[in-house]
This record gives sequence, structure tokens and C-alpha cells, in this order.
Amino acid sequence: MIGAGLIKIRGDKCWRDLTCMNYHYETQPVPNPISWFMHHAPQEWHMFETMSNHVVELVMPWLLLLPWRSAVAMGGVVQILFQTVIIVSGNFSFLNWLTMLPAIFCFDDEHLSPLFSLKTLKCVPVAEKLADRNHHRPVRYQRAVLNCMIGMFLAFLSIPVVQNLLSPNQQMNTSFESFRLVNTYGAFGSITKDRTEVILEGTTDEQFTANTRWKEF
Repeated sequence: MIGAGLIKIRGDKCWRDLTCMNYHYETQPVPNPISWFMHHAPQEWHMFETMSNHVVELVMPWLLLLPWRSAVAMGGVVQILFQTVIIVSGNFSFLNWLTMLPAIFCFDDEHLSPLFSLKTLKCVPVAEKLADRNHHRPVRYQRAVLNCMIGMFLAFLSIPVVQNLLSPNQQMNTSFESFRLVNTYGAFGSITKDRTEVILEGTTDEQFTANTRWKEF
């Protein structure tokens, strides 16, 4: 998310003068019916949207790293709402739904318990006791060691990713190793200002002349 925000700030000038949303809804890959209404919103609203995008992508992700439960939950809510707005105003297939998934880990059992029935919640203490009974200390130790090894491995692979984020020549959507386990991400570093469309036309005239009337399908 931070990478997506940085690529915008370093990219197209319209992200810095807050005019990118004047074009986005019309020139995005696959607009939907709601995109038309979003595109025709007032200029002040488009500027607010652009500024909000910067806040969500550059500021709010840091809440996920704070040690306070409420801050992490707020960060998760913001990310889910942000992706929901993108889903409603456009069509990027499964991308935004997939981006929502990590945000679920921002919520603990107390946050998520209203989503489950009382019968299910009553089963939780029983399941926890069975888990504690079956998790022997050697297994816990081995799991902790494995988790640390995986964490160090991913941290090592992330070094070029972090370097890319800090670089003024940041690359977008790039992998730095052959297995593509850790990659960079960034979207809309530049905004298309004009939309090119293929228009199909037909006519009912039997003879084609300079005066033939063509109509769009």
C-alpha cells in the first residue's frame, strides 16, 4: 500500500496538484455504471478524493504497525473501506477483494465475535482447551523456530523491495528474485488523460456512398 502511494507522489503531476481523479473514473481500465456519476462529481470532491487516497496509502498503513489494538483495528477498517470504494467505482477483478484479506488480521476475536452465532462462540473455549492439550512444548518450540526462520528469510528477500521503496527511481510491479516470493506493487503512477475507444457503426443503406448514414451500435 505504501509502495502504491509513493509511486503516485513520485509519478504523475496530477497526484501532486490533486487533479488525478478528474480523469481516473473515465480512463480506468474497466469503468462501471457508477463510474459515470463519480466522474461528473464536483471538482472540490475530486480534490478531496485525491488527498484521501494519499492519506490512506501513505499514512494509515503505519497504524497496522502500532502496538495499540484500537489503532490496528482502525487501520484495518480504513483499508477495507478504501477497497470497497474502489470496487464500487470500478472493476479490477479480484485485486481489491484480495487486498482486503490481510486487513482481516487487524481484528481480534472480540472484534469478529459479532459475526458468529452464540452456538459457535460457545464452542471456542472447548476448542482452545483441546488445542492446548495437543500442543506439546517440543512442538511449540519447533514451530517458533520455523516461524523465525521463515521471518528472517522473508526479511532477507525484502531488502531490495525496501531499497526500491526508498529510491527516487522506484519501479512499479517488479520482482527481484526468480521465485517471485516478495515483490513490489504500485498502481496508477501515471494517469491516462484521454480514453481511446473503438466505436462500431453500422448502416441500413444498401449502397455505400459519401452520404451513407452510419449509426453507433
